[in-house]
Amino acid sequence: MTDVLLAVGTRKGLFIGRRRRGAWELSGPHFPSQAVYSLGIDTRRATPRLLAGADSAHWGPSVFHSDDLGESWQEPARPAVKYPKDTGTSLERVWQLHPAGPAAPDVVYAGTEPGGLFRSEDCGETFELVRALWEHPSREQWVPGGGGLAVHTVVTDPRDPDAVTVAVSTAGVFRTLDGGASWAPSNKGVKAVFLPDQHPEFGQCVHKIAQDPVDRDRLYLQNHWGVYRSDDAGAQWTDIGAGLPSDFGFAVAAHPHRGEVAYLFPITADIDRVPAEHRCRVYRTSDAGGSWEALSHGLPEEDHYGTVLRDALSVDDADPAGVYFGNRNGELYASADDGDSWRQLASHLPDVLCVRAAAVA
Repeated sequence: MTDVLLAVGTRKGLFIGRRRRGAWELSGPHFPSQAVYSLGIDTRRATPRLLAGADSAHWGPSVFHSDDLGESWQEPARPAVKYPKDTGTSLERVWQLHPAGPAAPDVVYAGTEPGGLFRSEDCGETFELVRALWEHPSREQWVPGGGGLAVHTVVTDPRDPDAVTVAVSTAGVFRTLDGGASWAPSNKGVKAVFLPDQHPEFGQCVHKIAQDPVDRDRLYLQNHWGVYRSDDAGAQWTDIGAGLPSDFGFAVAAHPHRGEVAYLFPITADIDRVPAEHRCRVYRTSDAGGSWEALSHGLPEEDHYGTVLRDALSVDDADPAGVYFGNRNGELYASADDGDSWRQLASHLPDVLCVRAAAVA
């Protein structure tokens, strides 16, 4: 069985799991009492670099990195992510740390609150604001979501380093094809059920986007009500929520190798944020949203109330794939067989905010 590194960000620190020869060990917390809202595992290096966006109630948010699989951590002498003075704002939180693809080997993106995207060209040690998105003509009309105004998702295209897709709460999907020099809304077909005009050009509350590993133009989107698929890199979205117990939720992840396979964790409603039907179940599609199956073997069978947040469902790159999720009950679950069966790795952790995993030597 492939060795795996698992990083789990919680409201009170970072926990690191290692699977060696099939056995799991969990250590931590790193950054005790700090909320870890974002994690990245950069596997483009000989030894993966871990990136963590931690938020101290006293010192504020910062980005740390580790080049020894979490044994030690470094923080830049100056803030890695900082808003320029002329923006008139300051960093509130780093919501996303996304290593770009192999075509841009040193590039890492950071998505932040208040609604900014930053780009690093030194593997996440220093970042610069992507001005064109920050200064987009529609920005004055962006409205904060329940968690704030945040760039919380970044998707890069391994075929083209200039093609980047981001999701913003609550401005929707924006896309650049010129490396960030210009951005356009990409929300056609996605509803904003809370607005009088339910099909605006922008203003949707997109919760997460995942990219298909085979057809890179295929994207899966979990919305604030609604599950969608795009087959043209986000130009048009189609509803694929039929067959789910609820199409509200936060998380979506795509299988790392198998095309048309994606995972969701449905939530009852925006005003009742518990698992759909009070059941702890991951849903998987194997036909790009044509149908869905509930995955529950090894998960709790009794009524369950652990909500899974947008970055708390993740996959590794092993074969078969590992699938992982943590919830606000502080429970952590893992599957080593594409989601067919599950085991609990931890309980009574602080609220789980984000999960990342990767196969390691």
